[in-house]
Amino acid sequence: MTDAVFAYVPCTDHAEAESIGRALLGEHLAACINIYDNMHSIYHWQGALEESREAVLIIKTRKTLAERIIRRVRELHSYSVACILIFPALTGNSEYLDWLEQETKE
Repeated sequence: MTDAVFAYVPCTDHAEAESIGRALLGEHLAACINIYDNMHSIYHWQGALEESREAVLIIKTRKTLAERIIRRVRELHSYSVACILIFPALTGNSEYLDWLEQETKE
């Protein structure tokens, strides 16, 4: 078991994902971010079926920082209802997990 978690956050585009990610890194709320461009999303929104291209931001952090990540992403995100989902990392490379802990601050 580990304290590491991943936050999954779709963003309007690469620039928004990078801006949010860099802010979290600068505040030591994240150890690393990944950005996946050109995700095709299909969803219901306000009674209509919508489609869009988004960039997915994956944030690598600690479980103890999850609520702060959620609050900060909500402040920085352009969506009125941002998808911010936290997933646990059940286990992993202990050296990487040690590094993640050292790079993030309570």
